[in-house]
Amino acid sequence: MTAIEQYLIDTWRASQHGDPMPPPPGRDDAAVLREVRSDQQFRAVLDGGEARHPWRAALRRMFHRPRPC
Repeated sequence: MTAIEQYLIDTWRASQHGDPMPPPPGRDDAAVLREVRSDQQFRAVLDGGEARHPWRAALRRMFHRPRPC
């Protein structure tokens, strides 16, 4: 069963019982990713590091093109 199918079943069940509707799937995904990032930055500061964006180094490594000699 997909998340959308489960959401439809949950909304139908909530309407039958008079309960509040559940949030749609994926609504809070961006907020969760921001929270994970800020937690990683906080832990880096506690460990004595800098609070830099944790993915910048990975992106730099991935897109870095060595210069031809």
